[in-house]
Amino acid sequence: MEKSRVTMKQITAGIAGVIVLTVIDQLTKLWAIAELKGQPSIIWIKGIFELQYLENRGAAFGLMQNQQWLFLICVAVVLGAAAYFYYRMPGSGRYLPLRLIAVFISAGAIGNAIDRMFRGFVVDFFYFSLIDFPIFNVADIYVTVSMGCFLILFLCYYKEL
Repeated sequence: MEKSRVTMKQITAGIAGVIVLTVIDQLTKLWAIAELKGQPSIIWIKGIFELQYLENRGAAFGLMQNQQWLFLICVAVVLGAAAYFYYRMPGSGRYLPLRLIAVFISAGAIGNAIDRMFRGFVVDFFYFSLIDFPIFNVADIYVTVSMGCFLILFLCYYKEL
């Protein structure tokens, strides 16, 4: 494994990325509250995709309702692990995808944690009605896509790790 550590510039870029992504997530949720709450769904593609307001008091896809303290503990663990691995990761460009994954996962965790702390629930609003997929939000996309990318990279690109 390479010995050069991540630079202060890379750490600063990672923190800035987390902040920007978290702000984007929170702005979309504020929009959903203002425009979707108490309103009928907005259909973008009939029978396939719509915007539908939901107050999710559970975990991903509505699991474990009303367990906010447990989620916040999990977020603290995830953020601690992401920060540790980001810092310990070699600074070379080869590991940029892993650093980006850490940034997106952190932003997703923080975005939903903000909702839980200040609202008592997570605002969800994307709904794929074609497959009746649980309603989700931008932070969920960050985490889900990042984990999918991580698995693909781990199995195909970082085999030696």
